[in-house]
Amino acid sequence: MTPPQPLATVIQGSLSRGLEARLNPGVSVEDLRVGKFVVIQGQRNRFFGLLTDVTLETSNPQILVNPPRPEETLLREVLAGTGTYGIIALTPMLMLVPRQTEGERLYPLVNPERPEALAAPLGQEPPSAGAMELLPVKTVPAHFSQVYEARELDFRTVFGWEDDPERRNFAIGQPLDMAVPICLDLDRWVERSNGIFGKSGTGKSFLARLILAGIIRKRAAVNLIFDMHSEYGWEAASEDKHATTVKGLRQLFPGQVQIYTLDPDSTRRRGVRDAQELFIAYNQIEVEDLALLAEELNLSEASLENAIILRNEFGRDWISRLLSLSNTEIQEFCEQKMGNKASMMALQRKLTRLDNLKYIRSTLPHNYIGQILDALSRGIHVVIEFGSQSNLLSYMLAANVITRRIHQAYVHQTERYLQSKNPLDRPRQLCITIEEAHRFLNPRAAKQTIFGTIAREMRKYFVTLLVVDQRPSSIDSEVMSQLGTRITALLNDDQDIEAVFTGVAGSQNLKTVLAKLDSKQQALILGHAVPMPVVVQTRPYDQRFYAEIADPDWSQAEDAEVLLAAQQAKSELGL
Repeated sequence: MTPPQPLATVIQGSLSRGLEARLNPGVSVEDLRVGKFVVIQGQRNRFFGLLTDVTLETSNPQILVNPPRPEETLLREVLAGTGTYGIIALTPMLMLVPRQTEGERLYPLVNPERPEALAAPLGQEPPSAGAMELLPVKTVPAHFSQVYEARELDFRTVFGWEDDPERRNFAIGQPLDMAVPICLDLDRWVERSNGIFGKSGTGKSFLARLILAGIIRKRAAVNLIFDMHSEYGWEAASEDKHATTVKGLRQLFPGQVQIYTLDPDSTRRRGVRDAQELFIAYNQIEVEDLALLAEELNLSEASLENAIILRNEFGRDWISRLLSLSNTEIQEFCEQKMGNKASMMALQRKLTRLDNLKYIRSTLPHNYIGQILDALSRGIHVVIEFGSQSNLLSYMLAANVITRRIHQAYVHQTERYLQSKNPLDRPRQLCITIEEAHRFLNPRAAKQTIFGTIAREMRKYFVTLLVVDQRPSSIDSEVMSQLGTRITALLNDDQDIEAVFTGVAGSQNLKTVLAKLDSKQQALILGHAVPMPVVVQTRPYDQRFYAEIADPDWSQAEDAEVLLAAQQAKSELGL
């Protein structure tokens, strides 16, 4: 085996600031890119790290005063590597050490001469990926340690491989300069709420659809997707000039994904098959839902206080009753219940806007949200399309009403599971995807919406969020700090960049990496589902992906006892 050639030699650095390494003779700075992965071979450990900066240096300032002229090729070659040289900044992310047995952990000095006790030097055949253990970096390599380009086995050791039978790994992309898959650990992904961020046009929806397809294929969780722009269910416009559309999740997994629509006419015009109609009744709307819509409906605090008075008097039917009251009846009601007539009439006038929403009904023939909960309990992934009802008022109202009631059912089912300890009572892990997330999770709304509650609860009730947004700086900082994994495409606004790294140690070098991303098909991934921050060229969403993601082993066999547990939780809530 031909030993790899070292790229650079570590000359200085610290654990907090990172390392500096001088490029070895014959290595050009133009061959190295920010975001490149490297391995640093220390005396006792191997470090896996990230290249975060490249600079030019000289050994004598006089060289810069009288630089070689363009025709002095020989002089430039003489100076290269001696008088002039390149410096790369490195951030060690992980230590790769051989996995020890229990006896070696308890008695580490029993056999210190065991050859595999140390990381094999680069150039020798290293231990297999499964024999290596990943540890956080608590020290730095010694002076003059050699820096090498990371190899395929190093990537497999750190990020795993998609066909690992012991994990639900999903290849999200590959490094910028190597055709090696970078995998997300989907079990760790669904444990916490996560975020996908990037400015408009960077492919956030494609990234979200890619990951949702992986979750479905690997059966890591069941998904509830609020599809604001009809991009996830049946098909979406393609950004590839060779194709006009790309397949949605329903086409990729026809037996595992069900589309519900709030605008049946729009859905039929787009040729969507077998979509279920979805309606919401006035008696399913709570005062808390209107508080979220206060800005959209221009509701004052006084109007919301009067809404509470109406709810206390009329119960769940308070909106229908309010809309049917005459001015005289409102006057009499306010005199009896200490309400404010002007505020109540303003509330009545503004709530008439809800009549313009196609999916709002006074009464319903049956419970549509209960149908969604039935589907989720069977492991069917649900996409809710809005069609022409994709304005913010419509989107925020429907998403909040539906999510609140489904969350209530999950709370009841989780409480039963904790009481019975019966594995059949355990709820299916649920991942809820929302777009324009800052509308639900801004500092004001996050304290009163169900989405803020879910984000703060983490995985307490088996429900997590996938938030998709272009303005992370508008999301509450407490919510951002609770996100387990963040996938970030290009951002230009400094406040948005700061927000993405909320609660992330040593983020300064990563900000440099983020700023250098291309505007398409590149993203920085960091957090719970990956062992270290990583820049990837995202996986193409194309015909090859369609073939690779197909799930021939899926069947519609239903677990009757799991269904019964979900139905019991629904009956307790009156769903």
